[in-house]
Amino acid sequence: MADPLAPRVLDVRRLEPPEPMERVLDALTDMPEDGRLWVLHRREPFPLYDLLRRLGYAWRTLGEEERFEILIWPADFPPSRSELDWRIPC
Repeated sequence: MADPLAPRVLDVRRLEPPEPMERVLDALTDMPEDGRLWVLHRREPFPLYDLLRRLGYAWRTLGEEERFEILIWPADFPPSRSELDWRIPC
C-alpha cells in the first residue's frame, strides 16, 4: 500500500510532447485541493506555466540541463518550507 504522506512524483522525462503536459494536467485533476505534485522533466516546460497560472496553480522549478524538478500546488494553498526544500531522489 502506498504511503498517503509520501510526495506524489510524476516522472515524464522519457515522454515525447505533448504527453508530459497531458500527464501533468491529468495528475492535477486527481489532486486534493491542498495537494502537491512534483514533476521530474528533462526540460523546463514553459508552455505548461501559462496553463498552470490560468488553472489557479503556482509552481517552483529547480534544475538544469536535462533534470528539472517542478513543484506544483494550488495557488491558495502555498507549500511549507519543508515541502519547498524537498528534492526528488536521484
